[in-house]
This record gives sequence, structure tokens and C-alpha cells, in this order.
Amino acid sequence: MTGTGNNLNGLRLVAVFEALKGALVLLVGCGLLAFIHKDLHDAAEQLVRALHFNPARHYPRVFIDATANISNTELWVLSLSAFLYSAVRFAEAYGLWLKLQWAEWFGLLSGGIYIPVEMYEVARELTWARVAVLTVNTLIVLYLAYILLRSRGSHRRRDD
Repeated sequence: MTGTGNNLNGLRLVAVFEALKGALVLLVGCGLLAFIHKDLHDAAEQLVRALHFNPARHYPRVFIDATANISNTELWVLSLSAFLYSAVRFAEAYGLWLKLQWAEWFGLLSGGIYIPVEMYEVARELTWARVAVLTVNTLIVLYLAYILLRSRGSHRRRDD
């Protein structure tokens, strides 16, 4: 397979990953809408118990307490934010699938801005999940940088 074919397959893999992130956040946004005019705090407690977490532990308690004072307006705002985030991820996935350069740049920049935060989180508390998120995001950013540099070099060679 040629280098271009490998690049296309790699970009499509990143596109699928971005689309999956968009779909997951879209589902969360829809789920939030289901709690409008309902007791979100009670649902959070039930979820913590269903997952067999101890509601008295720090993180489950933070989650439960955070749901205590969320208004319907805040649920709408969170849902709208999730829908907007999903639309951005889907647009990026579409552009990457078609190997559009704007999407490669967008993916590089939008992924790159999270790396310092992810590095801080890993340094603050080393967990497998944090290391995995940092690793996957870094690999995607490096891959997109490679694709952009390579395409820039091929454009330059054609002009010579």
C-alpha cells in the first residue's frame, strides 16, 4: 500500500475516533434532557448505588452533591453545550474522513490544547485512565502534525 493509502487509513481511524467522541457526548446531552423537571439528585444517588460505589466516598459524594443544585436552565445549557461539542467533533470527523486539510489543522490544534492540562492531571495523580487519555491524544496530535508536515513537503516539491 502506498504512503497516501496509509495516511488515508490513519486519518479515517482518527475520524472514527472523533465521531465516537461526538456520539458519546451527544448521548450524554440527550440523557441530560431526560432529567429536566425531574429529581437529578435522586437519580445520581441511584446511579452511584447501581454502580456499587460507596456514596460516602469522596468522588461519588462530589458527584451526588454537584447534582443537588442543578436547575432546569443549567441542564438545558449543559445539553446545548454537549450538542455543540458533538457538532464540532462530527464536522472534524467528516473533514478528516475526506482528508481535508482544514480538518487536519483543526484536529491538531483542538487536540493540542488539551495536552498541557492532561499532563498536569497525570502529574497531579497518576492513574491508568489519565495516562491513556494523554497517550491517545498525544499520538493523534503527533500523527496529524506528521500528516501536515508531509503534505506541506509534497506541495513544496511539486512547486520546485
